[in-house]
Amino acid sequence: MNKPQPIQEIIKLDDGREIIIETGKLAKQADGSVVVRMGDTMLLATAVASKDINPDIDFLPLTVDYREKFASAGKFPGGFFKREGRPSTEEILVMRLVDRVLRPLFPKDYHAETQVMIQLMSFDENVQADSLAGLAASAALAVSDIPFEGPISEVRVAKINGELKINPALAEMKNATIDLMVGGTDDSVTMVEGQMEEVSEEEMIEAIEFAHQAIKNQIAGIKKLAEKIEKSKTKRDYDKIEEDEVLYDTIEREVYSKLYEVAKEGLGKQERSDKFSKIKDALLENFSEEEIEEKGKLIGSYFDKVKKKAVRDLVLVEGIRLDGRKTTEIRPIWTEVDYLPTVHGSAIFTRGETQALATVTLGTSRDVNIIDGATQQDEERFYLHYNFPPFSTGEARPLRGTSRREIGHGHLAQRALEPMIPEDSPYTIRVVSDILESNGSSSMATVCAGSMALMDAGIQLKKPVSGIAMGLIYDEDSKKYAVLSDILGDEDHLGDMDFKVTGTKDGITACQMDIKIKDLKREILEKALHQAKEGRMHIMGEMEKSISAPRPQVKDFVPKMVKIEIDKDYIGAVIGKGGKDIQQLQEDTDTTIVIEEVDGKGIIEIMGTDMDKIQKVLDRIAIITFEPEIGEVYEGKVTSIKDFGAFVEIAPGTEGLLHISEIDWKRVNKVEDELKEGQIVKVKLIGKDQRGKMKLSRKVLLPKPERRDQAKSKNEGK
Repeated sequence: MNKPQPIQEIIKLDDGREIIIETGKLAKQADGSVVVRMGDTMLLATAVASKDINPDIDFLPLTVDYREKFASAGKFPGGFFKREGRPSTEEILVMRLVDRVLRPLFPKDYHAETQVMIQLMSFDENVQADSLAGLAASAALAVSDIPFEGPISEVRVAKINGELKINPALAEMKNATIDLMVGGTDDSVTMVEGQMEEVSEEEMIEAIEFAHQAIKNQIAGIKKLAEKIEKSKTKRDYDKIEEDEVLYDTIEREVYSKLYEVAKEGLGKQERSDKFSKIKDALLENFSEEEIEEKGKLIGSYFDKVKKKAVRDLVLVEGIRLDGRKTTEIRPIWTEVDYLPTVHGSAIFTRGETQALATVTLGTSRDVNIIDGATQQDEERFYLHYNFPPFSTGEARPLRGTSRREIGHGHLAQRALEPMIPEDSPYTIRVVSDILESNGSSSMATVCAGSMALMDAGIQLKKPVSGIAMGLIYDEDSKKYAVLSDILGDEDHLGDMDFKVTGTKDGITACQMDIKIKDLKREILEKALHQAKEGRMHIMGEMEKSISAPRPQVKDFVPKMVKIEIDKDYIGAVIGKGGKDIQQLQEDTDTTIVIEEVDGKGIIEIMGTDMDKIQKVLDRIAIITFEPEIGEVYEGKVTSIKDFGAFVEIAPGTEGLLHISEIDWKRVNKVEDELKEGQIVKVKLIGKDQRGKMKLSRKVLLPKPERRDQAKSKNEGK
């Protein structure tokens, strides 16, 4: 059997690097498959869609899966089971990034089971694999016959030492002030997510536009590859939803004005939902059982379509939103800190019908979050977990582990706060946000609650951080649009944009944007960002009513942390044989002591609630690690007297010889004439002998007497 010859396309980056896309060699039974290579990083992406559509499904059952094979980096999976298992947090985050760009570009009436799988097969540390995942997924769909309104692509854009760069190496990211993943089509940017170091709105827009140029270049490469594949030229037919214009017109005439009036009343979430439901129930009474059985789904779909139109028209025509607010208005806010008496830090942030309760726990380096993946091994000293229980939306449903959405929202909030955590904080910090009520932008409530809880815990945040979710209503026919501040859950669903922005008073720290319209104008993006800044500043002012600066120190009952550095050669002495000494020290002082070697140094963390006991630990370590310096003066105790001198202890367990000749300038016949055991004397370390024993001197600290001939000369001169 002859080896198949793959079909290739090469995409050249502006700096000379290349991305190679090939198909026809691997996974040929998939509807579409490609291998994407940049440097020595290689991804295999496949796309498969069912040809049979379940008529009961009225949504797109799309699954995007991304996995990093440990073999790609020459590593073994960690843990007891030596095979890849459930996806890591990092893999799930990549799945979400790709899904969010792909999903809106399938035909609205395409409801076939569709699966896109991406796997990392070879890893080059100079090429970050997640930067290529969106490109690989889109290329796999492009060379298939699956209906898809792409191609799309994704790139990472970073600002490093003042210069923008596409898909930089991980090592380069240490100096980055902007780290954005940007996805889009030829026409428009559709997804943005990233972290920044307090950058301006203009810097962010510049980075997005720079990324979009690279996206266009990659899409051109995908199109050229697809043109070479006969299968991709004719997309498969599928059962389309039957349209009934007469039925739609009937429903619109019957309910549009009623829905418009309810939307205009400015009701709460539950009351508004109840009134909308009553209108729908009244509509259904106009149809016979046979009509409902035959066209029930279509009636429901058209009702939702008319409701969406009514709500959007209300905003564009009258500038009024579902809850009665103006487009720039923020919902009422109340906040509280130190709500939970036994936790290290806590805060409640409530905005309208969205409420987050954040807690902070402080720990040692033993409590770090360990990242052990195929491409990344790291330890997080600051991490945030986000929980979205069903009661927050008044639902009762089973809990089946942490969802992808919870992981994504928690990661965004973590990235928003992370730049403001002081580098010299000795603690490992865990923030947990529990959403207790939800009606839009709970991730931004998490940022606000988390910021306040950190300050309540005594973490010296560089600056407080607030966040806001922005929305957009855009009419393609009239080109009218409205940017909405602090969107509701319904506005997210009915609108054209979900744009979350976080930052301090001085700049943006993180963002996440999903856009449903084509050709997003720069003017709209600028308006959204500047309107977001105004909203963030208002929210910050409300937060400051509860807490405006970090507590000067942690609470009395919270363990205090002291971190010191010692010579690595003393680590064993501090620990003691079999750990006996350090265990006894922890027991005696009610402290937790962690010792590790980092970069050739011994790093010791001491945690306890009583500073006096922590000081006892410090004193004990100081004794163990005491290193006398030649030329220094010490106060010591005479421990024993010999014919040839005295031994003086200058620190517990550390003594040196004060030779008889170094006791005084005058001749000393017997040591006992000058010194007694237990006497405290000042001595100077003047050197060490060949065996490393200390040589001390007392006489060098005493006034040196004049010689006789000098004294005689002075007298004769008189």
